Amino acid sequence: MNARPKKSFGQHFLHEKRYIERIVSAVAPRDGDTVVEIGPGEGALTLPLLAAARQLTAIELDTDLIPALAVRAAAVGKLEIIQADVLKVDFRTLAKRLGAAQLRVAGNLPYYISSPILFHCVEHADAIQDMHFMLQKEVVERMAAAPGSKVYGRLSVMLQLACRVTPLFDVPPEAFRPPPKVDSSVVRLVPLPPAERHDADPERLYNIVKAAFAQRRKTLSNGLKQQMSADAIRQAGVDPGARAETLSPQEFVSLAKVAVAHAEQS
Repeated sequence: MNARPKKSFGQHFLHEKRYIERIVSAVAPRDGDTVVEIGPGEGALTLPLLAAARQLTAIELDTDLIPALAVRAAAVGKLEIIQADVLKVDFRTLAKRLGAAQLRVAGNLPYYISSPILFHCVEHADAIQDMHFMLQKEVVERMAAAPGSKVYGRLSVMLQLACRVTPLFDVPPEAFRPPPKVDSSVVRLVPLPPAERHDADPERLYNIVKAAFAQRRKTLSNGLKQQMSADAIRQAGVDPGARAETLSPQEFVSLAKVAVAHAEQS
């Protein structure tokens, strides 16, 4: 099966066997796991994952890829293919329909839309056991970055507040057809248990993090002036003269909670 990759879908089909094996080994699916693959493409990951788990649900947008994939999978295990945009798939509803407490999600994500897919998955984190994704290496570096890093930003904060982020290994361009112009990396995301999750208002937190990083060179008092005063920032235990990239994810949670308290008082 050698489908013609569609540029409009950002398709780069993984074909190098040793990297396929490393990804499958990282996921380590077991018989009975409820595995969901995003963007199966030609089935390079689908078939070995299916062989291990015996059943798998794949979400594929490209209708041209589905018939051949279904034929190839028939002799391997039970494959359900959902033709849909993954951003419109409710993972909680899917888990309930599949009779699973939680899903194990994997995929070689289209790089042009990887961040929206990541945020979508995080919104459904209570229905997900873990995630293993192939992404642009630069994105994985941002996801795992620590405060003070040049690549630490909104993606770092929001993902680290929801998941444990573990970069696993890099994958070179020549492992794909056609080769992308960037290096890739595989990352593991494990949603935090309820006791470790933040208790800030999600919308307020998102808006504060977004505003703080919108102009990285600005101090918090300038970047957040539409969100909260310098005094409110101090009440959160944060220096108003600091810049966003120096704050820990938990400090953003503190800012969001104080901002909500001030809004309720006004």
